[in-house]
Amino acid sequence: MTLPTSTHALEGDTALPPIEQLVPHRGTMLLLDSVSAFDDESLTAYASVRSDAWYADREGAMPAWIGVELMAQAIAAHVGLLAMRAGENVRPGVLLGTRRYEARMPAFPGGAQLCITIKEVLRSEEGHGAYACTIGHEGALCAEAIVKVYQPRNFQTFIEEAFKP
Repeated sequence: MTLPTSTHALEGDTALPPIEQLVPHRGTMLLLDSVSAFDDESLTAYASVRSDAWYADREGAMPAWIGVELMAQAIAAHVGLLAMRAGENVRPGVLLGTRRYEARMPAFPGGAQLCITIKEVLRSEEGHGAYACTIGHEGALCAEAIVKVYQPRNFQTFIEEAFKP
């Protein structure tokens, strides 16, 4: 499959693969619905706030702290699309965290369609990356952060070394 490099919304035969092919999460842990556009350094994705989801509060809202995971999944989708375009397999990575996550509201409202944008700030040959991320709803900025990630060359070895007694 040849993937487009345009930042424009994609149409027709240039449709992006389903989100399940880009992000390793499954079931209720897969929070993104789709990717609408990407290029070498950025991506736009969408997520629906489901009032019946595991994270929903009494009003059916998603706590804003889950926004960091939305951002991380958008980064995973971006890295996955770049790998696919290069003819490589999609590989897992690790969310390292953020020094500052700023949410402008305590929760994202039930039924909201959230727009997650990510823009690469740094990517090293060793697999370290940093992305400027935002979450918007109805044209308003809801949350932002610089998110740091790591994608080891061999994920299994990385995990085994990290948890060695």
